[in-house]
Amino acid sequence: MEVSLDPIDYLQQEVAQTRQLLLSNDLYHRLHTMSDLRRFMEHHVFAVWDFMSLLKALQRELTCVQVPWVPTANAATRRLINEIVLEEESDVDPQGQPTSHFELYVRAMEECGADTGPIRRLVAAVNAGSSVTQALDAAQVPDSVRQFVETTFGIIRSGRPYVVAAAFTFGREDLIPAMFRQLVGDLRDRFPGQLDTFTYYLDRHIQLDEEVHAPLAQQMVRELCANNPDSWVECQQVTIQCLESRVVLWNGIPTGKIRRSVA
Repeated sequence: MEVSLDPIDYLQQEVAQTRQLLLSNDLYHRLHTMSDLRRFMEHHVFAVWDFMSLLKALQRELTCVQVPWVPTANAATRRLINEIVLEEESDVDPQGQPTSHFELYVRAMEECGADTGPIRRLVAAVNAGSSVTQALDAAQVPDSVRQFVETTFGIIRSGRPYVVAAAFTFGREDLIPAMFRQLVGDLRDRFPGQLDTFTYYLDRHIQLDEEVHAPLAQQMVRELCANNPDSWVECQQVTIQCLESRVVLWNGIPTGKIRRSVA
């Protein structure tokens, strides 16, 4: 008798080829100098920022953030998303002080001399009431960054929590440990004292996402999709869209040439 795959396993199998294209991107072999890493961070920080919007969109949809409070339908998903919010929005820095992962990343940029001007202009514009599109204009972001952020917010505006959860889970939390391991490498040895906060950020994400957040997020998708085949198909489609968008983001980062070994 044929045994059907678990829907999470099936989704991961269906997106595996696109996921591997991202993980084998030549970006990871182009980050040789501090200048390369600075340019990487100046682009990647926008993905760190819009991730927080994915997270808060899920919290808005799956928990009650209004006053007066009322319980939402599914207590399990409430707990899942609130556990993830706790550590993404108020984790601890290397000194044990509370901070969001976005603020930690900006601090890491400052530590190594990366330009934080564009991301600060974007946040200031959003804080002043600008739309995301207007904020991207104010930040004068490259086209590759713009398409990535607009893809994220298009998913958020879909109004379908299970689709947002799929982007959050398989486009971010389930992906990040494998992706960040490609970056960590020997950064501490190559750039002693210059990337301590950045390597802490990478290591922290690898640990949290692999051991805690990815399993929680997968369970959230499972709860939201239940036994609806159409929902699972949409999740697969949006995951591929997110992975392809990340490839465009990576390809848009200007760095040095690929270093090849000499036989």
